[in-house]
Amino acid sequence: MKKNWKSPCYALFFFFEFQFFCGYLGFMWLVLQGTVMMVEWQFFSLCSKDWSVPIIIDHVSILFSCFVCLISSSVSLFSVSYMEGEVFMRRFMLLIMAFVGSMNLLIFVPSLITILLGWDGLGIVSFALVIYYQNKKSLAAGMLTVLANRIGDALLILGICFLVNWGEWRIGYGMTGSFSLVICFLVVIGAMTKSAQIPFSAWLPAAMAAPTPVSALVHSSTLVTAGVYLVIRFYSTLVETQEVLWFLSKIGALTLLMAGLSACFETDLKKIIALSTLSQLGLMMFTVGVGFPIIAVFHLFTHALFKALLFLCAGSIIHSTLDTQDGRILGSLNYLLPFSSSCLVLSSVALCGMPFLSGFYSKDLILEGTFSGFSGVLEVFVMLMGAGLSLVYSLRIVLMGVFGQNYGSTLLVYGVESGYMVVSILVLSIGAIMGGWLLQSVWVSVNGFSLVGVSGKMIIMVVTFLGLLYSLVNFFLVKSLKKKSFGKLGRFLSSMWFMNLVSGSFLAGIGLKWGKLMHLHLDMGWMEILGGQGVFKVLEDGISLSYLTQKGSLLVYTRIFLILLVVFLGGILLM
Repeated sequence: MKKNWKSPCYALFFFFEFQFFCGYLGFMWLVLQGTVMMVEWQFFSLCSKDWSVPIIIDHVSILFSCFVCLISSSVSLFSVSYMEGEVFMRRFMLLIMAFVGSMNLLIFVPSLITILLGWDGLGIVSFALVIYYQNKKSLAAGMLTVLANRIGDALLILGICFLVNWGEWRIGYGMTGSFSLVICFLVVIGAMTKSAQIPFSAWLPAAMAAPTPVSALVHSSTLVTAGVYLVIRFYSTLVETQEVLWFLSKIGALTLLMAGLSACFETDLKKIIALSTLSQLGLMMFTVGVGFPIIAVFHLFTHALFKALLFLCAGSIIHSTLDTQDGRILGSLNYLLPFSSSCLVLSSVALCGMPFLSGFYSKDLILEGTFSGFSGVLEVFVMLMGAGLSLVYSLRIVLMGVFGQNYGSTLLVYGVESGYMVVSILVLSIGAIMGGWLLQSVWVSVNGFSLVGVSGKMIIMVVTFLGLLYSLVNFFLVKSLKKKSFGKLGRFLSSMWFMNLVSGSFLAGIGLKWGKLMHLHLDMGWMEILGGQGVFKVLEDGISLSYLTQKGSLLVYTRIFLILLVVFLGGILLM
């Protein structure tokens, strides 16, 4: 512990200073005044073209950067205790700082061509963090993560190629033309890969192979939210192509439903939380698709607070129980780990949308917007079902881990939460309780967005608390319900609708297999024979013939003369 506390504390100090700078100067100047500023740094000019890096400073980027730094500082403090046995602690914290730096670069840069710096940085550093434990499971998860992210990189590069028609790479400008629909589709699908929407959902639960502090950072405010943030920044262009928004809303609704149903059948504690993240990402994409990007940003901020708290509480439980994360073994944590389990209940309740906690304000606004907007009946039904499922899988976390029966080992294997864990969890607990209220009171643009009638409010209230019926099912009907209603259907729902086969096996299995076959039969096969090796063989034969004609032998000269004479006479006769 003594030699491992310095690097996290240095990172904590750096994140706190940056957060204070953004929170004081930017918050007081930009949020309260509502102004937007763009700073453009031109670093050289070539062939009448200025090469510059624009930086946008507005209320969204300032607040998002403050939230990222707040969560990163809590994660750094939490890592002091969680990673106490880590030998290469400095390397781990440097990776965390590179990860946060890439995210901040993505947040403040509005140009699509320079946003790739932060976008690719997130993909590369996330691969290094996922494979941090260096075993087979981590390597498989890291390969799946990086391959899925590379698809998004390729699509964004294709979008940049089409943007050459405008000569402008800044997002936020309206683009009308022959390629606008193609560009918007490329950007949206690229964002879907980073935010793990259907059919690119397999890598998100697999990324749980990373250390828990990394999971708290990845699943709350950095990697998975990059795609949502890109779509929100690009919204002024997407709104001109309603087909793309229609497609985005359908994909977001399907992801919300798929992840919520899968989380209801999962037993791994970290995987349930990962699937809840996937469900909330689908909710954000759906909100942007139906035309409420500001509410999506609001939910993005509140979700970052309680989801980071949920992961840190789960990490504290896993660390204190000697790496036990199976919900069927955990139980009675309210007696063994009272602080972590109480904060776990708090974050789960905030995730449900309990009134006057952080999740309530944004979730209620989204449900109101869905009712008052022009959404279809099926979308409204899927939305209400997904909102109800959030309470179901949150209750599963609480009932299995905190209030369930313990089937684990003796009390000797349980540790005690350290002061570093308690402080980091306490900071995020305050944010989970008061964050939504503070954001809504300061951020005026999310107040009074839409009003629904009494019937709509009653439906929202019923859906919010409908998941309480799960407690009855859990205590009285779970065995009979599983026997009668589930079976093959339960296997289908618990497997994320076989998304592992659709995207995971396709990318990591079929994709790599076909790549190897193409390497053997194309790069080392006929392409090599007709390409590099073939050209080399022809040149070699030509040089050998040239040497032969210049040997200086009279017999060789006579043969060459006769051959040229025959060719010359043949040409004359043909003419």
